[in-house]
Amino acid sequence: MKIYTKTGDKGQTSLFTGKRVAKDDPFIEALGSIDECNSTIGAAMSFLPAIPAMNAIREQLEMIQHALFDVGAAIATPRQSEAVAKLEKTRFDIDAVETLEHWIDRMTEELPPLHAFILPGGHSCGALLHLARSICRRAERRILPLHQRQEVSDNVVMYVNRLSDYLFCVSRYVNFLTLRPEIQWKKMHDAN
Repeated sequence: MKIYTKTGDKGQTSLFTGKRVAKDDPFIEALGSIDECNSTIGAAMSFLPAIPAMNAIREQLEMIQHALFDVGAAIATPRQSEAVAKLEKTRFDIDAVETLEHWIDRMTEELPPLHAFILPGGHSCGALLHLARSICRRAERRILPLHQRQEVSDNVVMYVNRLSDYLFCVSRYVNFLTLRPEIQWKKMHDAN
C-alpha cells in the first residue's frame, strides 16, 4: 500500500463519515492538535529513563496514545452525522477520564505540594511532557467550538481537559523521580 493517495492534493481531506472538508476546517484543526499532542508524548517517551520506576509511566503514556487515536476517531465522526453505525463505532467512553483521574491521584499522593506556579522544564522527558500539556490545551481550545455545535461529545471534551491535568502531573512526577528540582515562577522584577 502506498503512503500517498494524492486525494489531498487540492487541499481537502475526508472525515470518517466520508464527507470531504478543507484541510483547515475546524475538525481538521482539532484533529491536528490531537496528533501533535500524541507525537509530543511519543517524543517524551523516547527520553524516559530505562529504570523500573518509569515502567508504569511508560505504560500509562502508551495507553494515552491509543486513547488519543480514539479521540481523533470521535472528532472525525461529527455527532450531527447520519452515519449512525460510524457514530457508534467511534463513541468515546467516560472510563478513560476516570482512569486519568486515578493516575493523577496516585502521583499527587507522592509529589510535594505545589504552592506556586512552576516553569516548564527539568528532565528532557518532563520538559516534553510540559510541551505535550500545552499542545493538549490548544487541542481543547480547537475542540470546544465543535462541542458547542454539538458535534463532539462531552466525554471527548472531559478527556482532553483531564489529559492536560495528567500531563502536568506526570511531568512533575518524572522530574521528581529523576531528582530534577522545580523552578518556581518569579515576577521579572523579583527574579534579580
